[in-house]
Order: sequence, then C-alpha cells, then structure tokens
Amino acid sequence: MQISPPKHLSPFIRHYIFLENSKEISNVRLFTDGSTGLILSGDMNLYSSGSEDHMPLSFFYGTLSSYKDFYSKGAFSLVAVVFQPYFLNILVKASAKEVKDSIISVEDVLKNSFQRFQENLLNKINPLTVIHDLNIFFTEFITGENTSDYAFITAVQKYILQNKGSVSSKELERFTGYTERHLERKFENHMGISPKKYSNIIRLHYFLSLMNNRKYNENLTTLSYDAGYTDQSHLIREFKNNVGLTPKQYLKTENKMAVNFIEL
Repeated sequence: MQISPPKHLSPFIRHYIFLENSKEISNVRLFTDGSTGLILSGDMNLYSSGSEDHMPLSFFYGTLSSYKDFYSKGAFSLVAVVFQPYFLNILVKASAKEVKDSIISVEDVLKNSFQRFQENLLNKINPLTVIHDLNIFFTEFITGENTSDYAFITAVQKYILQNKGSVSSKELERFTGYTERHLERKFENHMGISPKKYSNIIRLHYFLSLMNNRKYNENLTTLSYDAGYTDQSHLIREFKNNVGLTPKQYLKTENKMAVNFIEL
C-alpha cells in the first residue's frame, strides 16, 4: 500500500509504504532509487545479510550507492517513509555525504520521538492512522526548520527528473550557472551522491518503469533506447551494479514489495 503525503510535505516526503510479510524467513533487497528514508516497525527481526547485524527496530537509511540485502526471522509489518534525498540532512543534522550507505538507529538520533508510532504498529493500529499521525509529526517538525537552503537543490533535482535522468554535465552547468565541480560539491553535501550518479539512478528507474509497465510486449532493447541508453551492455552493467540482478532476473522476481524493495 503506497500513500502520498499532503501537498505541503511533498517537498520533503515522496510517499509512505505499508508492508506486511507473513513468512518465517525472508531474504529481501533494498536497492537505490536516489532517496533516503525511514523504516518504522514495532515487531521486526531484520538482519543485515553478510554481517548478520541485527537492524534497529526503526532506522533511517542514507542514500544508497547500490543495494543492501537483509533477511528477516518471523513475520513483520512496517511503514517505510521514503524521503526526498535531502530531508534526512534536516532530520539528523548531518551532511548527506556523511550518512551515505548508512543505517542509523532512530533512537540514537531522535530518542523517543517515534516510539508511539512503533507501539501503534506493534498493536496493529490501522496503518492509515499511523501515517496520518506521521504527517502531523513531520508538519510540526519542519515548521521550526529553515529549509530555504534546499531551494537550489530541489530545482536541480526537478530538472533531472523532468529529463528522466538523461542530462549531461554541460546541460547541468548551463541550467545552474555553476561549474561541474561546484555543483558536485553541493550535491554530495545535500544528496549524498554526485549529479551524474543521481541522473544515472533516475534514468535507470525510468527504464524500470517502462519495463514494469510495458505495453505491446516491447523487447528490452527497444525499452533501453526509449530510456536513453545507446549501449545495451552499458545498461545491463549499470543495472547489475545498482540492483544486483540483470533486467530479466528482476522481471522474474515474483514478490516486489515496492519497486526497489524485493524478495529474493
């Protein structure tokens, strides 16, 4: 279940997702979409694959360079709050570059601010009620924050999104009036990644949207050209680096809990 935030929060929150998993053991993968976010749960036993570290019950995640694998022990339900990339900076008071690829316990940053939401999820309160209360919380939070510094970054982000990620460094220089290096520093501080990396992610997700919604049974080669790729081997290499699968393997994945949150 995907829920949009109210209009005044859309510059900070892309959407909410409520997920339930009834299996005793699940292997899941979260791969980059250029966003940051918050995972809220009251009953989740989630572990990092490889290190086997037990994830906090609720945590923030920074902008991902590629993907992270987890496995769960037992059923769980959660609310994912998918942020605009720069909103995590505002919440944790840190450069996006510092928290890139990081998992940050909510308790370590905001103490008990989210405890009541965790308890409501544990007690099986209607997730729409939880999301409504989260909207109130985030509205109150941003009221006291200076967010004017993000106007420039949001304008550049919008330009990249409107062009579906197919923008060159020279086009960004002309649009912003900044040199490539200056824009890169600002982007890494606010978004955690370079404009080029963010553009590549957006283009990849445009290809994903074409692939997931393809009509007339277009082949992947045609879709890759439609998404701005002139070299299919480059697409497959970039897809594997970011998703950990080939496009055909992704298509065969049965349980897509969200576009970029899949069961392996």
